[in-house]
Order: sequence, then structure tokens, then C-alpha cells
Amino acid sequence: METSDVRDIRREDVSLPVRDPMTHKGDYGKLLVLAGAVGYTGAASLCAKGAVRAGAGLVYLGVPEDIYEIEAVKNDEAMVFPLAGNGRGRVSADAIGVIERRLEACDVCVLGPGLGRDGDTAAVTAAVLRASQGPLVLDADALWAVSRNLPLLKEAAGPVVLTPHEGEFARLLGRPVQDRLADALGFAREHRCAVVLKGHRTVCAFPNGRAYIPDAGNAGMATGGTGDVLAGVLGALLGQLAPARAVVTGCWLHARAGDLAAEKYGQYGLKAGDIIEFLPMAEKEITGQGS
Repeated sequence: METSDVRDIRREDVSLPVRDPMTHKGDYGKLLVLAGAVGYTGAASLCAKGAVRAGAGLVYLGVPEDIYEIEAVKNDEAMVFPLAGNGRGRVSADAIGVIERRLEACDVCVLGPGLGRDGDTAAVTAAVLRASQGPLVLDADALWAVSRNLPLLKEAAGPVVLTPHEGEFARLLGRPVQDRLADALGFAREHRCAVVLKGHRTVCAFPNGRAYIPDAGNAGMATGGTGDVLAGVLGALLGQLAPARAVVTGCWLHARAGDLAAEKYGQYGLKAGDIIEFLPMAEKEITGQGS
């Protein structure tokens, strides 16, 4: 496999769109986040808040009706709406019709953080893959659903970005990860999707054989919720940039914000919400507005 086109992502390699003074929120992407379940309200909220901080024009957060009131309180900027539940605290397949209508009105979708694993999650994931016309980020439990039916990936009409950690990627591969770079590139090529393989030196692999690795990030980011934030950041940027540029920029921003958070709080004290707090500072470094 050709792996020669592999490069580090540095600050000078990433960019954010210049905002025209005459623009409005509709110009920066309408993002649909489908996430959360009983016991996993944090995943949905962290994802939505990460998207807001990454500049999404509008963020819609669809959650099971069981946790709607909790999410409505946790999220001020994202517009939270309830979806039919399945009696187990998760989204029901009965919500697919509503989800499909929401997809028609949005530019990008993030699916999976904290959804839980059952037949309803699998049905919703399949329906979203088939219905989504814009970019789609699959994270967490949506990756579990896809691992059970990999041909679904080729049914997507728009670009698909997978954001697995190593355990989730092993499930997608059907075997242990042997070489992070080669395995990510091979999967991306075979299934025609982008793979963001999280972990030490996160790999951003694309179907054209190119791969990028952020020159940022630290061990303090190995804590619950950081992946949910990344999914939201990627979803937001996919509504503002070309897909490959959005993935590369989003991964660097997330990693850099983690480094800035670690400078303030230390690696042991770092939590996922701190990455959201420092996203604006990382963004200012890109736009030249930083100190």
C-alpha cells in the first residue's frame, strides 16, 4: 500500500473561513446531532457544545424523549428536540421519519455519541446513512452499528467520516489493529470514507491514500468525553469547509485546544469540557488573532 503521502498537521497547514461582515448564521452550516441516552446525557451535550464552539451556524440536537428535559437545561445555544424513545432510554426506530425530515433541513449530521447499542440504534444508523445527502460523522455507538453491516458505508450519498478509537476500529476491521497508519488507510480506501483513528498521534486517513497526523495533543486528553467533543467539532467544520480540509483542521484544533487546556489545568486535571473552553484560543491561533 502506498503510504508515502503522510504528513504532520501543523498550524500553518490548517485554515478557517474568513467571515464576511454581512453573513448570517445560515451561512455557517446547519448541523444535526443525534446523540444521547439515559446514562449518557454528557456525550450529547459535549458534542453539541463542541460544535457551537467550532463555529456552526445552527446546531440541532435530537435526543431520546427520556432525556429531553435534561438536555434542554444543559444546552443554551443548541436547539434540543425530543425523539421517540424505545422504552429503554434510547432512540426508537419509530423516530426515523422525524430524523429523515430533519436531515433534509440540515447540511451535516453527527450520529452516535452516547446512543447506546441495540436494534433501534442499528436501524437509525442505517436509515441516516441512506438518507443523509450531506457530510456525515459516525461516532461511538453508530460505529458499533456499522461494524455489524459494513456494506452500509457504500450506500451513503455524501462524504462519511468515521471517528473510532482503537477498540472501535478493531471491531470495524474484524481483527486487532496491527498498524494504525496502514490499517486506517486501507479501511478508508476500501470503504470510501475518511477515518479519524483517535489516540496517540491521531491518524486522519482518506480514500485517496493521503494521511495526516496532528502535531499536537497530549495524554491528558485520554479521558471520557473528548471524542464526543471532536465529533462535534468535525460536524461544525464540515458545514464550513471542504470535507478533507474540515477533517484536518478539526483534528488539529481539537488537539491544540487540549494542549492549551493542559497548560492551564495539567494533564491529570484536564477534562473534556476544558477542550471546549480552549477551542476559541486555538481558533484564534489559526486566524491570526491570537497573541
